[in-house]
Amino acid sequence: MRLNNVDVEAVKKLVEEISSGRANPRVTKAVEGEWIFRDGEPQFRIYAKYEKGETTLIADSPSKMGGSGLAPDPVQYCLSGLIACFAQTYVGIAVEKGVKLTKLRIRAESRINLRRPLGIGNDPISEGVTIKVEAEGAPKEVLQEILDEAMYRCPGVYCVSNPVPVKGELT
Repeated sequence: MRLNNVDVEAVKKLVEEISSGRANPRVTKAVEGEWIFRDGEPQFRIYAKYEKGETTLIADSPSKMGGSGLAPDPVQYCLSGLIACFAQTYVGIAVEKGVKLTKLRIRAESRINLRRPLGIGNDPISEGVTIKVEAEGAPKEVLQEILDEAMYRCPGVYCVSNPVPVKGELT
């Protein structure tokens, strides 16, 4: 059975396997990328492999930051990953509650202070992120309950809201 484009039985099976200890709850996610040195092209290429294929994304800085503005910038990709993760979490919780959504649009906004990235200050880079959700398919209070739970359970929200250790390694 599928609800909101989610294979409900597959999710139930995974929950049961992890809950019983038969499956590892930890997975590794990875992407690779390379800087493009040719003028007139976006600055960075990202390679993402996934279960049934792979895709290439391109990123570029805005022209005022030295890029050409030919592709989304890295912060937009960060926000894109955040809302894709949030959407999956929101829909997953709706499925758990038996809610058939008829609309879900999500927007993420972050006000960025460029002083630190430009090396001219130590101000915090982001003044925060706001996730705006437009959802239909249930009473507003139910949609709000789903939003509140998704804010708690979403891995993307966790990563941008909590200190997550990040280390750099030269290979």
